[in-house]
Amino acid sequence: MTATDSALTGLAQGWCALSLLHGRIEAHIERALQTGHGLSVREYSLLDVLSRQHSGPGGHLRMHQVAESVVLSQSATTRLVSRLEDRGLLNRYICDTDRRGIYTDVSEAGLALLAEARPTNDTALREALDEAALRPELAPLVAAVENTRSQAVP
Repeated sequence: MTATDSALTGLAQGWCALSLLHGRIEAHIERALQTGHGLSVREYSLLDVLSRQHSGPGGHLRMHQVAESVVLSQSATTRLVSRLEDRGLLNRYICDTDRRGIYTDVSEAGLALLAEARPTNDTALREALDEAALRPELAPLVAAVENTRSQAVP
């Protein structure tokens, strides 16, 4: 084994640990959101991203920007938006300045559900991080996530 092989092995191990942490967190939050609010993690994330839009220049996201924000393909994002629109949680409309652009806003019902679900999401995230911190291979990653949070701009 060369030095490069061991570095790649370490890199691969780090990636596996990160993937494991992400999977555990997402599964824990998914269960909590589904049980308490009938939302998936992706649905919650989409509502959250869209709820941060505002009127005026740069205030709305086009569908491809939404897709990037929730880490889905454009087609998967469109299907997700359609499902939430069918449930009355989102509204789509054509951009006033560019008729090709389609924007999506969270409806009042969507905002209410998001507000109701946010504490569940936050509690589930905290629980998942606390559980993961007990595993030696995940503890440094949890610390990094928590350090990033403490450095975030208010």
